[in-house]
Amino acid sequence: MSRPAAKKELGQHFLVDENIVRVAGRLADLSEDDVVLEIGPGLGVLTAFLADRVRLVHAVELDRSLEPRLRERLGPRENVELVFGDALRVPLHELDPPPGKLVANLPYNVATPLVVESLDGLPTVERWCVMVQREVADRFFAEPGTRAYGAVSVLLRLTAERTGFHPVSRTVFQPQPNVDSALVAFRRTRTWGPEYTPLKRAVQAAFAHRRKTLANSLALAGFERKRADAAVAAAGIEPATRAEALPPETFLALAEALA
Repeated sequence: MSRPAAKKELGQHFLVDENIVRVAGRLADLSEDDVVLEIGPGLGVLTAFLADRVRLVHAVELDRSLEPRLRERLGPRENVELVFGDALRVPLHELDPPPGKLVANLPYNVATPLVVESLDGLPTVERWCVMVQREVADRFFAEPGTRAYGAVSVLLRLTAERTGFHPVSRTVFQPQPNVDSALVAFRRTRTWGPEYTPLKRAVQAAFAHRRKTLANSLALAGFERKRADAAVAAAGIEPATRAEALPPETFLALAEALA
């Protein structure tokens, strides 16, 4: 069966190199009891690798036209559940049994929202190992005060600790992307409750206009100005401060004040 053409509008770059798959497996610290969620299995190279090493793989694929190639690759393996649909819309929290790890070559155009939504939307996931653009990988655990530091950095650093990082050559994909990539592995350190939604809103609003002061950015993002000013003061933040200067934990106090 010939290799299907990648669809640019879906951000498809198929993983074809089994050496990098082994690196992903090591960073994910796989065990035979694991239930793994894979988003964007593509041609099934990583899917087959996972299925040979874990108890069950939930593989969620948007592109239904890949089903014949996926099923051919997987062959007689019975421990893979293929789910066809948009991973941002599929009720992943209803997967049974629930996944304990997320291991995936994430589609470039949805990688960040998928990771951000998984932090609270998939509370059973304790470990992640994801392939993303190098620029996105650098943002995930960026330090305050750096150009890469942003909303996703804050949410990830408040939820997990990075356990692995591996730069990835463009040659492991077909077609080759025009950007560099990296594998990032991290482990959960905090499980969220209902406080995550207002925290996420506050963090994203704080960085929405990152050249503005924190209160200005909050106001421009939809918070009432007096409320924004009062919350900044209540959180003990100087009025002229920008979001990029704040350590992650400060955003917890800010979100509580805004609520």
